[in-house]
Amino acid sequence: MNSNIESTLVLLKPDAVQRKLCGEIIHRFERRGLLISALKLLQLTPDMAANHYAEHRGKPFYPSLVKFITSGPLVAMVLSGPNAVKVVRTMMGSTNPVEALPGTIRGDYATIMSYNIVHGSDSAANATREIAIYFTKQEIIQYDWEDCYE
Repeated sequence: MNSNIESTLVLLKPDAVQRKLCGEIIHRFERRGLLISALKLLQLTPDMAANHYAEHRGKPFYPSLVKFITSGPLVAMVLSGPNAVKVVRTMMGSTNPVEALPGTIRGDYATIMSYNIVHGSDSAANATREIAIYFTKQEIIQYDWEDCYE
């Protein structure tokens, strides 16, 4: 049993929802062995987006980030599993879809940086911060990993 069980935030951005890719992307994560600990469809407010993208405030691309992420519904989820942060980041591929390898989510479904389909926390610390933006502790279900990896 791998003791490095982590949780990470994944957002299926408005372009993934609009293009009806949510089921396919979620399926990829589940097939990899990650468990869904929380899941919801929501419309981000500008305040939530500002909180999520706090580290980018003041950068030239910040207004377009907020405009896009609030432009339509998105799917927020917490995925859990061994090394979940790194596994999700690897599965997503490069932030710039032009550099994302085929077989990754961005490599298969995205073509430009501003519409790159999916967000995943980049560290365990950021995962904790980001998960708290989208979910209460009561909304997150903890699985017994022993049952999944026997």
